Amino acid sequence: MKMKPMRRLNIHSILLALCLLSGMTLGAQTRNRAYEEYIEKYREVAIEEMKRYHIPASITLAQGLLESGAGRSELARKSNNHFGIKCGSTWEGRTVRHNDDAPRECFRAYRHARESYRDHSKFLSTGARYAFLFRLKITDYKGWARGLKKAGYATDSRYAQRLIDIIELYDLDKYDRKDGLKWAKENPNPHQPYLANELVYVIARKGDTFKSLGKELDISHRKLRKYNELPKDYELKGGEIIYIEEKKKRADKDHIVYVVRSGDSMYSISQKFGIRLKNLYKMNRMNPESPAPKVGDILRLR
Repeated sequence: MKMKPMRRLNIHSILLALCLLSGMTLGAQTRNRAYEEYIEKYREVAIEEMKRYHIPASITLAQGLLESGAGRSELARKSNNHFGIKCGSTWEGRTVRHNDDAPRECFRAYRHARESYRDHSKFLSTGARYAFLFRLKITDYKGWARGLKKAGYATDSRYAQRLIDIIELYDLDKYDRKDGLKWAKENPNPHQPYLANELVYVIARKGDTFKSLGKELDISHRKLRKYNELPKDYELKGGEIIYIEEKKKRADKDHIVYVVRSGDSMYSISQKFGIRLKNLYKMNRMNPESPAPKVGDILRLR
């Protein structure tokens, strides 16, 4: 599933950040209260995202500060969009029009800032262009900052250095060391996250358990079973799709119907497309007692 690239850091964000600094540059080593308040407000969210998606909390906070002007940009204040993610062709949520590279461009709007942080995590962790970043140590904020610039996250030539300056001025890397280093030692070979139907999932490996996955992904093993509609006595065999958030009632707009293939079941199809099993049955006027679909049958996905 392809997401539209984020907007580049525009002149409005830069000017707003400069205004917040009241004429003082980061190089002058003068902290700004607005930045400190933003960090205090969102640091726990950034750490939570780091545990689940393996992105340094320092990087997430620095990007949030830079892109939203410490939460004071119009996009952040009115639409809770802290990272400037544009709508893209697959977005089905709330939207807002905002002048950026062109007049009245479509941006995603969120109910809460936390949703913006989650969307940012999904964007980085599932984007092919950013895959190489996840081979870096979670404490290597400089490598992450330079890698984001290299991957084309922003066109600003000083983007990486701006992130590094913010991280070092506000000691944001302490949030990576506090939880990130412990996590990295406990999970030297983390599961790669993937995206389906705007939902994040991992592929279970042989030897995985719901408890071990829950510990790595910082989520209750009971929720993992619930989200994936699996009974209490089910044991992972390896190769299963495991969602870390609740599946949706229907597939995305790119998947309207599906032609059943050999080896498919209603459950495997529901997992493949991130649809709740009961909704897949309902859309196709079936129930768990109905005969299994045959190869060549066409099932509705939305």
